[in-house]
Amino acid sequence: MAQPSYLSREGLENLKSELQHLRTVRRHDIAERIQQSRERGGTVSDAEYEEAKNELAFTEGRILTLDNMINNAVIIEENQGGRDTVEVGSTIGVKDQEGRSFRYTIVGSAEADPSQGKISNVSPIGQGLLGKRVGEVAEVNVPSGEIRLEVLAIE
Repeated sequence: MAQPSYLSREGLENLKSELQHLRTVRRHDIAERIQQSRERGGTVSDAEYEEAKNELAFTEGRILTLDNMINNAVIIEENQGGRDTVEVGSTIGVKDQEGRSFRYTIVGSAEADPSQGKISNVSPIGQGLLGKRVGEVAEVNVPSGEIRLEVLAIE
């Protein structure tokens, strides 16, 4: 069975939009470039042809990836409060061992954006926080060593 993709409704719509664009616009553009380089012939065209073929292969791979993610999507419902434990979709406040506070939203890997405070449920921090309650401490192994994060709030 394929790995589930945890997505918000907006994230799912974004992936569907990207997939539609790749299938209807991008594929067509690359196919035209391949055809034009075939018609021109010559060594410059050979390089253009190879580049376009590689781009088409990448695009086809991305289409398959998006298809898989969409077909195995698990929609993360907006948290309406009242949750006792950290789960995918939770926005939480944490404090590290040095007293610094952070706010994270636990999302699926497709929507992760650490610069926006969106961390993946499969990241070390995300995994460490899942299932924790307010007041509990997660000990998380990160590349720089082990950190301790105390859950202050679950929104």
